[in-house]
Amino acid sequence: MNPRRLISFDWALKRLLRSKANYEVLEGFLCELLKQDIRILEILESESSWANARDRSNRVDLKVRNQDREILLIEVQYEREFDFLRRILFSTAKTLTEHLTASEHYARISKVISINILYFDLGQGKDYIYHGRTQFLGVHYHDALWLNDKQQKLFGKHYPHELYPEYYLLKINQFDDIARDSLDEWVYFLKNEEIKEKFQAKGLRKAKEVLDIMNLGEEERSAYEWHVEEMRYQVSMYHSSFMDGQMEGEKKGIRRGMEKGMEKSRMEMARIMKQAGELKEKIMHYTQLTPEEVEAL
Repeated sequence: MNPRRLISFDWALKRLLRSKANYEVLEGFLCELLKQDIRILEILESESSWANARDRSNRVDLKVRNQDREILLIEVQYEREFDFLRRILFSTAKTLTEHLTASEHYARISKVISINILYFDLGQGKDYIYHGRTQFLGVHYHDALWLNDKQQKLFGKHYPHELYPEYYLLKINQFDDIARDSLDEWVYFLKNEEIKEKFQAKGLRKAKEVLDIMNLGEEERSAYEWHVEEMRYQVSMYHSSFMDGQMEGEKKGIRRGMEKGMEKSRMEMARIMKQAGELKEKIMHYTQLTPEEVEAL
């Protein structure tokens, strides 16, 4: 018996997981990814509440605050963006300034964790999960910089990277569908929208219940089906644009190749004629070269 297909995670983030009753699903995913216990205190305003997703300049699907007052930005991205790494940098910077009032000092700046679930190829690398953070390493002794005792007491942290934004990139399409651990079970669900009976990762059992398409009301199911068709349309449009660009590039490449070949032939012909003692005017007539080009041979 095949596992029942479930609601896609991006739809769940926008419509279902914002409910406090369903925090367990998102908390489970975050626990497995960050390898620590996560409890969501509140859902913060994000761009996902906008009526038209195409109007968003900062495409964060969900913004939450955890028990440590950290802010987690969770985004699902299907469309290829070559400047995506710059955009998530902007998102974290924007979040830092938005959540610090004018009267607060720098010690009150929230740590931001940017979690990006990607359905397109970004950069080069063999892995399907990448983690980025800021470290200060000694140029001469190659040691990692620690916080001093007073800083540790003030921030409750030991290293600078615990204060700075962190980034997670999940390249879903690069996953080979083999669940080696509990985090892989989540990645399998994100890729296939299925949860196998043997999966034990935190939050997945609740997800199987909450994200069952059959549990949706008629209006909600209709809206979800429209969403799925819209995503298929966007993927199709992107693929068509990519193929058109590729074919046009191939045509231009062929033209450039032919032009270079003809240019090389003309130069070779002019060289032979010049070596044979032909007049410059005759060489120019047959090869269409300029007087300067003939002189340079």
